[in-house]
Amino acid sequence: MDTMDGARGILAPVRFGRMLRSVLLAMIAVCGIRYVLRHDDSAMMVPVLAGAVVLAAVAAVQGLVPRRGAWPAAWTLVAVAAWVALTLTAPSFAWCAVPLAFAVLQILPFWPASAVVAGMTAVVVVAELRLAADVDPTIVAGPIGIAVATIVAYRALDREARARQQLLDELTATQAELAAAEHRAGALAERARLSREIHDSVGQDLSSINLLLQAAQQQWDRRPDEARAQVRTAADSAREGLDEVRRVVRDLAPAELDGAAGSLPDAIRRVVADAVGVDASFRSHGAVADVPLPVAAAVIRTVRGALANVAEHAQATRVVVSLTAQPDELRLDIRDDGVGFDARPAARRERAGQRHRQGRGHGLTGIEERIAALGGTLEIESAPGEGTTLSAVFPASVLAGGSDSSVFGEGAFGEGASADGAFGEDAFGGSGQARPAPGA
Repeated sequence: MDTMDGARGILAPVRFGRMLRSVLLAMIAVCGIRYVLRHDDSAMMVPVLAGAVVLAAVAAVQGLVPRRGAWPAAWTLVAVAAWVALTLTAPSFAWCAVPLAFAVLQILPFWPASAVVAGMTAVVVVAELRLAADVDPTIVAGPIGIAVATIVAYRALDREARARQQLLDELTATQAELAAAEHRAGALAERARLSREIHDSVGQDLSSINLLLQAAQQQWDRRPDEARAQVRTAADSAREGLDEVRRVVRDLAPAELDGAAGSLPDAIRRVVADAVGVDASFRSHGAVADVPLPVAAAVIRTVRGALANVAEHAQATRVVVSLTAQPDELRLDIRDDGVGFDARPAARRERAGQRHRQGRGHGLTGIEERIAALGGTLEIESAPGEGTTLSAVFPASVLAGGSDSSVFGEGAFGEGASADGAFGEDAFGGSGQARPAPGA
C-alpha cells in the first residue's frame, strides 16, 4: 500500500504497499491450498473458495482505489469484513490477518485502527478455538500479545517520528529567521556605510564650502583679492564634492553596469549569461542610446529578479529576454514557457499578501513599484499552463531625464543618476539591499 493522501495511520509514511498486497495475495493462496488439502470432501469447499477469490479480488484492486478522501479507509473496511466472514467459516485463513492488520495501521487513524485490530484479534482467537480439541490459553494469549506488542511498538515509533519532524520544522523556521536577521543586519550595515561615506566626503566638502563662502563674504570689501581666492577654493571644493557624489552613485549601481560604456544591452547580456537554473537567451532590437542610471539599474534588477522567479517557480524550459529601442519608448520583454499563473489583479494581490506573511521578497509587486517610481509601466500577461510575459516600458520623457533623472547635469551610465534614483528605493532593489534575492 503506497502512501496515500487519504491515509492517516501511524504507518502511512512507510512505503511498502505493493509488498503488503503481494504478501496478502500469497497468504490467501496458501491458506486456500491448506483448506483444500484438509477438507477435500467438504460441502463448504465451493463457498470458501469463492470467498477466498472475493478477498483476493479486493486485495488486487487496492491499487485502483482513489487515493483521496475516505476511499482508502472504505477499501480497508471492506477487505477486513471479507476476511472476517471467510475466517469464521474457514479458520485456515486466520493467517491473512497479519498483512491485513498492517494495512489497517497504515490507513486508519490510531484509535480506530486499534479497535479494528482488536476485533481482528478476537476473530483469530475464536477461529483457532474452534479447531482446538481443548481450551488452550496460548491460543488466546498469543494473538492478543502479538497484537498489543505490534500496536505499542509502532505507536512509539510514530511519536518519535513526529517529535523528530517537529524539531526539523523548528530548525527550518529558525534558519529562516536567522537568514532574515542577517538580511536586516546587512541592510543596516550598508546604510551605515553610505552614511559614513556621505558624511566623511560630501558632508565635509559642503562644510568647507560654507566656511569659505562665509569668510569671503566678510572680506569682500576689505580684502577683495583674498575673498576671490576663497571663492575659487570653494569652487574647487564644490567640483571635488560633485566628483565624490558621482563616485558614491556609481557604487550604488548594479555590478553589471560597471564598464558597460553606456551599453545597457551588454549589461543585460551578462545578467542573462549568468542566469542559473533556466535556459535563457537575450535579443536586442534597435539602437539603444545612453540610458539614465536609475532606469538602467531598474532594468538590470528587473531582469535579474524575473529570471530568478522563472527558475524558482515557472518550471520553464526556456526564457527569452528582449530589449527594444523605439523613438518614443524603451521596452523590456521577458517571456517564458512555464506553468504560468492567474495574473488577474485580485489573484496577484492575494499572492503578494501570502509572500508578505511568509517573510519573502516583494516579487512582481516590488518590480512593478520600482518601474512605476521611475515613470515606467509593467504589463503582466499569464494564465495557468500558458507561460508568462513581463513587459516593462519606459517612455521617452523618462529616458531624456524628464523626471529629474539627470540631476547632475550629465547623461547616463554612472554620470546622470538622480538623487531619488541613487539613494531611494531603486538603489536598493526596493528593499534595502544591493541585489534582490532569487525569486524576490
